[in-house]
Amino acid sequence: MSWRWRGVPFDLLLAAAGVSLDLLMFGQALQGELPPSSTVVPLALLVGAPLGFVRRWPLAVALWLAAALVVTDQISAYSSNTAQMLLLVAVAVTAYRERPRAVGMVMAATVIATAVNLVDPGMTLSFRIGLYCAGIAVFPVVVGGYLRGSVGELEHRDITPDVLLAAGGLAHTMLSTWTSWHAGPQPAWVTGVFAVAAGLSLGVARRLPGLVFLFQGMLLVAADTYLPDVVNASLVLVLIALAVFAMRVASWLWTALAYLATCLLAAVAVVGPGTETTVFRAAIVCALVVTPVAIGRYLGVRQAAAAAERLRVRESTRLTVAQMRADQLAERERIARDVHDIVAHHVGAMVLRASAARYTAPDGPVADALTDIRETGHQVLEDLRGLIDLLRDPDRQSNLLADPNDVIRESAERMTAAGLVVDLELDPDTDHAPLVARTSAARIVQEGLTNVLKHAGPGTKVRVRVSADRDGVDVEIHNGRPPTTIERLPSSGRGLAGMRERVRALGGALHAGPDEEGGWLLAANLPAARGVS
Repeated sequence: MSWRWRGVPFDLLLAAAGVSLDLLMFGQALQGELPPSSTVVPLALLVGAPLGFVRRWPLAVALWLAAALVVTDQISAYSSNTAQMLLLVAVAVTAYRERPRAVGMVMAATVIATAVNLVDPGMTLSFRIGLYCAGIAVFPVVVGGYLRGSVGELEHRDITPDVLLAAGGLAHTMLSTWTSWHAGPQPAWVTGVFAVAAGLSLGVARRLPGLVFLFQGMLLVAADTYLPDVVNASLVLVLIALAVFAMRVASWLWTALAYLATCLLAAVAVVGPGTETTVFRAAIVCALVVTPVAIGRYLGVRQAAAAAERLRVRESTRLTVAQMRADQLAERERIARDVHDIVAHHVGAMVLRASAARYTAPDGPVADALTDIRETGHQVLEDLRGLIDLLRDPDRQSNLLADPNDVIRESAERMTAAGLVVDLELDPDTDHAPLVARTSAARIVQEGLTNVLKHAGPGTKVRVRVSADRDGVDVEIHNGRPPTTIERLPSSGRGLAGMRERVRALGGALHAGPDEEGGWLLAANLPAARGVS
């Protein structure tokens, strides 16, 4: 599916919501002269359907709705209320999506269209009406700008809970209050704007729990004064805001203050002019308000525990990666030291041969060249010894300066003395293999036999085979089933990882695992020429 078609169902839902809102507004318009029924559906489509394009072209939709507001106001159509409400939504989306220049253009159009809607024929535009029009345009811009700047600062980027809260709050206010929008002295669209704002404000309750709770409380007081029919709906929103406040604010003091404030607001909503106030009813109200606090606190604890678990997992992963990196660096350091040993070995041989040739060569340019080679070789050896002293730790054995095959034989003899039954097969052709591969093979034999002694124990039969061909050196260490009684020696568990890193650095392959007879097989291939790691 092309990206252009993604979200189309949501756009269709927005368009349907806009059309349905206009039809609901017309259905409740029972005062004054009604327009012809043939114009109801076209006007609903004219005003509501553009909402389906607000996500893609918010600037164009906002300007369209501003023009629709002016037109519907001039023909005295009730769709002007819908156009005024949807215009504010389009302005907020424009502030969220577009640049400041486009936002300023939309604000100017909104102020003009709102002024035309408020000022009746024959009336003059007063300062109070102008201030009100400007405030109507600024409010959605502030909301859109806030959402644009705060989404990137969220600790958790998943906005699904916010969308669900906003959608649930909007559905609740629309379904429970739209039948009363024409009941008050104020225009229907004013009541509708406050109802929509009250529902949508729950979408930012997780980020601004205190401000949203205060906003819902103010709306409850205003509804109790000017529109008593929607007080119960406002009380439900206050309880939801209290639950979110208790979830997000860790302080028990602020939670207690919010709880007491909610108890007073609930009393305002419940207690009427003829309602008898008793201790039992007060206790019921207080117990009712405790419920959202308990739910919010429970969710807050669960959220904190989940955050702690995520932090623990991240820290554990970081430590694991750091340990693996440290093991790799340690093994690479050992390889670097071996490289220095190899270079020292060959340079030393070069110096000895140059010194021998110097004593047999006559005086002249050849003798001078041999002398220069000998002196340069001595200097290189001194420099290499200094580097080796820096790299080599105090416990490092220097036996790799010897022939690698001698190291393999000595390792087999040492493990035999420790109790293993070692059968060594050393191919004489390994003397012609590259020294780097031979040195690595000696290291693998040392580590492999040590692992057999640690994990299988004395008395275990081990077959060690080291062979060479034109492709490189092959090492195979195969031990049989351990004795019945095994006294395992301490192990760091990093030997196999070190061998893998060494073989990988040379471009080879290593396999290690149990065989069918209960033993263990370690096989490594060390290429003569380094491959791609």
